[in-house]
Amino acid sequence: MEKIINQYETIFIINPSLEEEQRNELIEKFKSLIETSGEVENVDEWGKRRLAYEVNDLNEGYYVYVTFSAETSLPKELERVFKITEDIMRYIVIRREK
Repeated sequence: MEKIINQYETIFIINPSLEEEQRNELIEKFKSLIETSGEVENVDEWGKRRLAYEVNDLNEGYYVYVTFSAETSLPKELERVFKITEDIMRYIVIRREK
C-alpha cells in the first residue's frame, strides 16, 4: 500500500525560562521526531513573544514554527509528545493545502 505524504506546519511555544541549551535540545528533539517518518523543510525560531493571555502564570513564550512533510500518522504522535512534554506551553499542528 502506498504511503500518503502530506504537508504540515506546527507552532509550539516553549517555556521562556529555559536556558538556551535546554531550549535547543527541545527543538532538536521535535525535529528528530518529525524526521522518523517525515522530512523537516524549515525551522523558524521566532523567539520570545508576548502571549495573548497568561498561560501557567507566564506572559511570554518562546515561539518555534516548523514546516514539514510526513505520513498521516505523524501529527497524532507529535501532538502526543507535545502534550506530555512539560516545557511545551501550547502547540498546534495543521495540514497545509497544496
